[in-house]
Formats: sequence, structure tokens, C-alpha cells
Amino acid sequence: MFDDVSLQCSKLTTRAYSTSFSLGIKFLGRHIQGPVYAIYGFVRFADEIVDTFHDFNKAALLEEFKMETWNAITRKISINPILNSFQEVVNKYNIESDLIVRFFKSMETDLFKKEHTKESYDDYVLGSAEVVGLMCLRVFTENNNDLYKQLKQPAMKLGAAFQKVNFLRDINADYELLGRTYFPGVNFRNFTKKDKDQIQSEIEQDFKDALAGIKELPQSSRKGVYLAYYYYRKLFLMILNTPPEMVLAARIRIPDYKKIGLMFKSMVRLQLNLL
Repeated sequence: MFDDVSLQCSKLTTRAYSTSFSLGIKFLGRHIQGPVYAIYGFVRFADEIVDTFHDFNKAALLEEFKMETWNAITRKISINPILNSFQEVVNKYNIESDLIVRFFKSMETDLFKKEHTKESYDDYVLGSAEVVGLMCLRVFTENNNDLYKQLKQPAMKLGAAFQKVNFLRDINADYELLGRTYFPGVNFRNFTKKDKDQIQSEIEQDFKDALAGIKELPQSSRKGVYLAYYYYRKLFLMILNTPPEMVLAARIRIPDYKKIGLMFKSMVRLQLNLL
């Protein structure tokens, strides 16, 4: 019963924070939906600490959350329901500790680093997004190490594409409210079309590389991952067609009612093998 309550907490967290990912998870095989909810809940809580807990000691809270994570994994239980769900996935699917170490490193970076070099940017994306893709891939491949190794690079590219689209979409909040500049060498006081085109070219290549891997995923995960890919691809195209000044001024999003339409379109494309 406690494990079920823990999973429901992770599921509730996912639904509250992301309708798009929640929709994608519903199209995964039933037996892997719970593990992905657990991974999202864990990632979201860490992200919330560094992004929104402004009236509290973020560094102390993140350190506490990190220590509780390792304790949960070692003990195979936690009274924190989000961590209890996560530790079960880590232990069942043999998620490497290095992925978790890198994730926390990127979260810690958000506490002090406001601008990035190319090297620190790549390292941040690796830890905040690419390793999350690998955690999910461990679940999708269900301990098939050969398939995991085959799809490792595409999974990392998909995580990177999602993160970079989020960076573009959330420029206003990250720069104006949190004082962060993720894209190296870009002056958002003078955000030009050339700057935007360069970033978009990089994301386009990430999407292209990721799609090749989606096609090779097991049937149990292909639909859900492709739906998330299709949604983010459409969001990216909206940003692509938006002038730099408008990207800076407002958060671009796809309304919920349109997400349902995208869901059906993505399933049709999948059925007709139009990936």
C-alpha cells in the first residue's frame, strides 16, 4: 500500500506540472508507466528547489534532498514518497549512480552559475536532460543492455532537444526573473535573428538524431516517446516562426485543446509509418 501511495504521489506530481509528458506517459506500456512517473517526480522536485524556493536556503534543501536520495537507494525505502518511488526504479532497472551524480551537479550549478561557456553549457545539458533520457531508456529497454547501448546516443539527443526547446521557450523567465543565461555567447539584451537561428540549427540536428532512435524503441515505449517528440517538435516549429523579440517577450506554449489534436496526429503518423 505504501509503494502504491508513493507512486500516486509521483503520478500526481507529473500531471500537475506537465500535461504534455502526462499525455505521453499514457501511451507507454502499462507496466512502464509507473517507473517513468517516478523518474519525472524525482527530477521535478529537484528542479523546483533550485527554481522556485526563493524564500528558503536552496543549497541546504538541495543537499538534503540529495542525501535522502542516496539513502533511499541504499536502504531501498524512503518515507519521502517521491524518493521511495524513484529508488524502486533505480534498483529495479539498474540505473547507474553516475547519471544521478551528473543530474545533481547540474541542479547545483543553477544555484550559482548565471552565464555559461560552451563547455559548461554542454555539461549542464548533459546533467539536466541527457541523463534523464538515459534513466528513461533504462526503463524502456527493460535491462536489455545491448539495446540500451544501441539507443544511448539518440536518447541523449532527445533529452537535449527537449531541454533546449525549454530554454528557448522560457528565456523571459530564466533571464528576467532568475537572471540565468543558458546559451553561451548570446546577449539577450540584443537577441538577434542570427543568434536564434544558430540555436535552432543545433536543436534541429538533435531532433533528427533522436528520431532515428525512436524508430528502434520497443513497441511498449515507441508510441509514448514519439508523442512527446511530436509535441516538442511542434512547439519548436512555433518558436522557429516567432521573431526574436517575441520569444523574449512571452512564453510560447501549445494550448491544451491543441495537444489532443497533436496526440491523434502523432498516432496516425505512427500507424502509417510516417516517422
